[in-house]
Amino acid sequence: MTKRVRRHFTKEFKEQMVQLHASGKPRAEIIREYELTPSAFDKWVQQHQESGSFEEKDNRTPEQEELIRLRKENQQLAMENDILKQAALIMGRK
Repeated sequence: MTKRVRRHFTKEFKEQMVQLHASGKPRAEIIREYELTPSAFDKWVQQHQESGSFEEKDNRTPEQEELIRLRKENQQLAMENDILKQAALIMGRK
């Protein structure tokens, strides 16, 4: 069994595939003709309908944005905590 090579598609190509679908070309035919995965094609159609963009950052829900923000904040606080612990150890030696 050979491993499938990950392909990268341009914004223009994705737009063209969505337009083909919107113009009435059957989903299965587009997927077969261009050797796409059904999940990738469906994701492109959904992203185009929701935001008009194929960028992940443009298609996040408010909950996903908040989770990303909170993870960054948590990482920052953990780093500050580590610095304070090191400082306390250094000050304790003096």
